[in-house]
Amino acid sequence: MARTMHQKTRRVTDRPQPDSTSIESHSMKTSNRILVAVILTLSCSSSIQAQLEFEHEPISYHTAPVNDRVTQLISAIEDGTAELQWDDEHGWLPSLLEALEIPRSSQMLVFSKTSLQLNRISPLRPRALYFNDDTYIGWVQRGDVIEVSAVDPTQGTIFYTLSQRDQARPTFVRDRGNCLVCHASTRTKGVPGLLVRSVYPSRNGQPHFGLGTITTDHRTPFSDRFGGWYVTGHHGDMRHRGNAIASDSRSKPIDPEPGANCENLNGIVRAKPYLEPGSDLVAIMLLEYQSQAHNALTRASFQTRRAVHYDSIMNKALDRPADFRSDVTKRRIRSAGDQLLRHLFYCDEFQLTSTIRGTSTFTQEFQQQGPRDKQGRSLRDFDLQRRLFRYPLSYLIYSQSFDALPQSVARYVEERMGDVLFGHDDSPEFAHLSDADRRAIAEIIQATKPALWKRLSDD
Repeated sequence: MARTMHQKTRRVTDRPQPDSTSIESHSMKTSNRILVAVILTLSCSSSIQAQLEFEHEPISYHTAPVNDRVTQLISAIEDGTAELQWDDEHGWLPSLLEALEIPRSSQMLVFSKTSLQLNRISPLRPRALYFNDDTYIGWVQRGDVIEVSAVDPTQGTIFYTLSQRDQARPTFVRDRGNCLVCHASTRTKGVPGLLVRSVYPSRNGQPHFGLGTITTDHRTPFSDRFGGWYVTGHHGDMRHRGNAIASDSRSKPIDPEPGANCENLNGIVRAKPYLEPGSDLVAIMLLEYQSQAHNALTRASFQTRRAVHYDSIMNKALDRPADFRSDVTKRRIRSAGDQLLRHLFYCDEFQLTSTIRGTSTFTQEFQQQGPRDKQGRSLRDFDLQRRLFRYPLSYLIYSQSFDALPQSVARYVEERMGDVLFGHDDSPEFAHLSDADRRAIAEIIQATKPALWKRLSDD
């Protein structure tokens, strides 16, 4: 039977009592501050270097035109074909979600101080996240802004803020580099991108950095996920780090048992200020996968464009044919394509040992979007018993980002995809795909994306 956290532990919302296990020593606080400073210094250094690369051709991240979902909304507001309505309790949030076609059911609550408005985030007032296939929203109680990010088909993730002020026209501001301190590093595959982190949160939401943090995706062991997150849903005998405040003990910083299989947030945190009553487990798991899959798409695009651009310069200098491709360029394209392919086929996915079930309508709403073949099958069909999806090829093959991949890497990925599906590639990394899986995926592609099917079968 499902348990709620308050049945076995003290409420997270209770004021901590001054005992030996809840009081951090002065030396530990000092060490954490020093470690935070070092982490920020290293992050800034790598991010500044990345930004310098992004600013130049062929990427021109901050100057090239973009056409993401938020840019389209801004244009529609400016020409009068769309508008947002102010809500006295949540500001622009409800209307923004509707305009961007982001379901409320995707709501997830994060209480670790790991984002832009960290001073307003705590276990008492978690940050709410919402998303669809390409756009992400972050809302904080009493926040000055709504955090918005959207994936542009060629430029990757673009970051915005929306001022939480009641005015005639909402004001979006595109970020000019601050977000890239965290969102352009090895954690995002070296491109402007997204990440989900699992931390060991203290009682005020500050991570115990000395215990380490993890960037999670579909490959991460379930037991390492969701630290600093509230989680509602059923997951049987599996355990995670969510719904828990961590101690600074290296041997056992979190007891996962009390926060397991929470069907609601009663006794954990006050959910009334939010649009939805829970923090859906399936939505969080999908966000983990999708964030890094988007990063892999962006990396494949950036790496290919850079490599081809370099060749074009060298071709002119050495009087070579314009379409000449050096061995270095070919290797860079193959490397980026192989990494993307592993994400598209959910390679190395953590194998579930218990059935997963969320607590909102998110699972049903996500699956209803299709498209489906004549047998009613879709790449959006969840499995949630052994793995995340029933047919393990990513639904992101329908995305504009996939369709906008530079031709050379697109052809490489499609050629290898065809080899995998038609049984010509029996590499160990694709051993999780049974013959039935490959056949079903091929049939779904043939019915729902015939242009891609034609390219696969022609190869």
